[in-house]
Amino acid sequence: MLKQETFKPENYYILVVDDISINLKLLKVVLEPIGYRLMFAKGGYQAIERVKASKPDLILLDLMMPEMDGLEVCKLLKSDPEYAEIPIIFITASNEEKHIVNAFELGAVDYINKPFKTAELFARVRNHLLLKHTIEKLKSTQIDLEKALAEVQKLANTDALTGVSNRRSLFDFGHQEFDRASRYGKALSILLMDLDNFKKINDNYGHQIGDKALCALVKIIKNTIRNVDFLGRYGGEEFMAILPGIYGEEAFILAERVRKKISSNIIETDKGNLPLTISIGVSTYSTKDKNLEDIILRADQAVYEAKQQGRNKCCSIYSNFK
Repeated sequence: MLKQETFKPENYYILVVDDISINLKLLKVVLEPIGYRLMFAKGGYQAIERVKASKPDLILLDLMMPEMDGLEVCKLLKSDPEYAEIPIIFITASNEEKHIVNAFELGAVDYINKPFKTAELFARVRNHLLLKHTIEKLKSTQIDLEKALAEVQKLANTDALTGVSNRRSLFDFGHQEFDRASRYGKALSILLMDLDNFKKINDNYGHQIGDKALCALVKIIKNTIRNVDFLGRYGGEEFMAILPGIYGEEAFILAERVRKKISSNIIETDKGNLPLTISIGVSTYSTKDKNLEDIILRADQAVYEAKQQGRNKCCSIYSNFK
């Protein structure tokens, strides 16, 4: 719940609009001692200028005025998103039903007849200012909550160390793309990438350097794959890139590009330079695949082959993709 705050009239600006000077003076005598900050306009055109210059918190608007009446002023302000949220209370001697109906249809929040009762005026002005303040606080709170929710969702879907998507987010995207591939015959490939000798890196250089190596790896991969590709941490030192729209041969070329860029990267440590290499398995969607896991299984087998061939290799299993 919102914390209830003490109502302070001095925090609010009220624009009083009336073409008759004595009416302006009367409202000044009534409202100023309460603490409200007032500004005045003697007609519709001047009222529009005052609103644009100072954007008051509330407008007390006379209905019957020459040149531009209160209804026209209300219509113009409510049609502009910049000023549409300013509450307008009509104060008028008119008792005609059509005037009252028109005022509310145009967006006025209240209607007070002249001669007004001071206590009634105080109550209505205060209530509508409080309502405006509460609505603004609620909107602000909603924005803060939406930002907080977006941040929580981002944290829930992100690997804390490397900043790429985590396994859950990776599989959510992968299942979505598998459904598109199987339903519409779209191409889909996967790169499964395993940093070589990661255990030795941790043992010989320490876990801090191991973390640095993973982050460097991710940066290179992100800068090499396409914008439409989805990169995530599969687990430990393994990362997966899901590549929509390309078959295995194109995916293999991309994998080779990633491998070469990583192998040319060196991490400086207090124990000397640390070269990085990676083994990559490439696989592509086949119409025989029942689910995403079938493609991942082939990619995993291809990674194993790359390791068996001495690491720093790209291997592929995609010959039956059509």
